[in-house]
Amino acid sequence: MGKEKMKILLVRPPRIKQAVTLGEFMYAEPIGLEIVYGVLKDLYEIRILDLMIAGEDFEKTCETFSPDVVGITSLCIDVNKVKEIARRAKMVKREVITVAGGTQAYLRPQSFFDEHIDHVFQYTTRKNLEALYSCLAKGEAPPLIDGVLSKVYNYQSTGVFGRNEYIVPDRTSTTQYRKHYSYLGFKPCAIMQTSLGCSKNCDFCLRWRIEGAKEQDIDLECIIKQIQDIDEPSIMIFDNDFLNNKERLERFCDLLEARKVQKNFICYASVKSICSHPDTIKRVAQNGLKAVLVGYETFNQEEMVKYKKKSTVADSYKAAQILNEIGVDCWASFMLHPDWDRNDFKSFRRYIKKLKPEISTFSPLTPFRNLPLYESYKDRLLFEESDYESWSFGKVSVKPSKMTLRQYYGEVLKVILFINLRMNSVPYMMKRFGVSTLLRIGIGSIKVLPTYIKLMMKS
Repeated sequence: MGKEKMKILLVRPPRIKQAVTLGEFMYAEPIGLEIVYGVLKDLYEIRILDLMIAGEDFEKTCETFSPDVVGITSLCIDVNKVKEIARRAKMVKREVITVAGGTQAYLRPQSFFDEHIDHVFQYTTRKNLEALYSCLAKGEAPPLIDGVLSKVYNYQSTGVFGRNEYIVPDRTSTTQYRKHYSYLGFKPCAIMQTSLGCSKNCDFCLRWRIEGAKEQDIDLECIIKQIQDIDEPSIMIFDNDFLNNKERLERFCDLLEARKVQKNFICYASVKSICSHPDTIKRVAQNGLKAVLVGYETFNQEEMVKYKKKSTVADSYKAAQILNEIGVDCWASFMLHPDWDRNDFKSFRRYIKKLKPEISTFSPLTPFRNLPLYESYKDRLLFEESDYESWSFGKVSVKPSKMTLRQYYGEVLKVILFINLRMNSVPYMMKRFGVSTLLRIGIGSIKVLPTYIKLMMKS
């Protein structure tokens, strides 16, 4: 490569539709790619290609930019898309080196042991990023590197298993895309993380298994500086439970007020945290908190215990009341259990009506491969593990026990109609997000109906 800098193209695969989830209505920035860019930008020529944005052309970019390395990020359902992009990259330029990373690479790196993928980042640190790319820039075969599984070693590892390191993303890397990034009706909207891990340890959750079973809070001075540097008026904080620590939230507000920072904030929070310190959450609301995504999960207390939730159904009603009194919007999420009967679905609809969240979303219980739930339901699974795109949060993945699959999908369809026609408030949507977002969500909801009717009939 002589004195020219090595060229790296970092790619996010195109969107795979997931019915009924809030994610269907948001385009979050590819923060993992921004992190890689931030670590390597001074050493190499790097470009990010976000294929979720309409009009982006992978082959054209490869031909004009001519990358030496193509790095591709992944979610759990993206495996086939990642493999396809790697294959296409090598068709454009045979000697190009391909690298896969992201959530799925952490959870099941063997998903990417493929003839067209040269290296898999199971987890990412400054050290292993710099080590691999330094070897690639020199044209050398890399040694065994912690967290990196290379085809040249038959994807063997050093045996050292770690976690992703917290690294501040370089948001200038996605300047051309930032106007597209949104979270529901908040557009443009950045995303950021202020803490890793979660001590709630719910049985169905993957994230605390990825990040750790205890909160690891990032220094607030670092967080506030990032917030000040973000141009977007709104920020989605995607910590597992941002409202967890009362003292930290008070300090967070102190810093925002002292530096006169004004942003709209959206975050995830647990019922337990909302109930623990409502006065502090009220102060956070006074400093810009607009909406909270709350995992209520179920109306059934026995299921709450089985899920290892740290709160009760009674707590859920209390949390709903607190958010309503404070004036913070509640975006509620729920899980549909495969052992529900028709009466359970009726009870679930009554539960939503009583909670009165501004927005509701749900998904059938999905026991991913790395969860204990997988072992509990493996004899009832409707998909093979390798049928990656079917493991979306919209499809029923576990055979129902008290009704046929067709009947179960019929009940799911009733829930969709109930939420969209009776619960998700049109005046609220209009007031908060405006006509364009309301139309977008309405059209998206309408498109869901044929999908579920098809799934029901196919079943």
